[in-house]
Amino acid sequence: MTVTSPVPARPAIKAVVFDLDGTLVDSRLDFAAICSDIGWPVGTPLLEQLATVSCLTEKTRVEQIIHQHELAGAEAASWIPGALESLQQLTEQGWPLAILTRNMRRATEHVVNRLQIPISLVLTREDCAAKPDPAGLQLIAKQLQLACAEILYVGDYLFDIQVAANAGSLSCLYVNGVNQQFIAQADFHINHFNQLPALVAQLSGRYSRADTV
Repeated sequence: MTVTSPVPARPAIKAVVFDLDGTLVDSRLDFAAICSDIGWPVGTPLLEQLATVSCLTEKTRVEQIIHQHELAGAEAASWIPGALESLQQLTEQGWPLAILTRNMRRATEHVVNRLQIPISLVLTREDCAAKPDPAGLQLIAKQLQLACAEILYVGDYLFDIQVAANAGSLSCLYVNGVNQQFIAQADFHINHFNQLPALVAQLSGRYSRADTV
């Protein structure tokens, strides 16, 4: 676990916020299949493209396809190895935790309830502008009465790194075997969730660019 880009001294971390799908849970969402079902090129950013659809009938059709995939993913979701244990350890240590996801609320609530994810503060795309817009992290910081700079955001994709940067938070990439290309853009990265509590402990005080765990 190392600093993956130079960062200046900054306030101590006082809370940890997580992405959901691909970070805490594996919902087996196949974004290529979603694009294919919609009729869009593979790799199309779904929410961003959806926002450009002006025809109400087409917008409804696309939303239904996305919703069907998300709900199926919520039903199939399972814990990422070590994530539950990491959350339990952080909770025992008194860390405020939250989730910020691009998923819809219905699917998110189903996953949280079905897997008994021990986090109560959860924001979805229906609660704020979707990542990488910083609005979600700003809302979480406000609710926790913290500055965004006091938050570590943990995710598995480029949007997660970008939302942290846009909000002035630190980012931690969970490396899952298919996202190594984003490591250099994250402030930190972990290869397994059993590394996260040590990183959070490191960031709970002042640190320098050369700090490693």
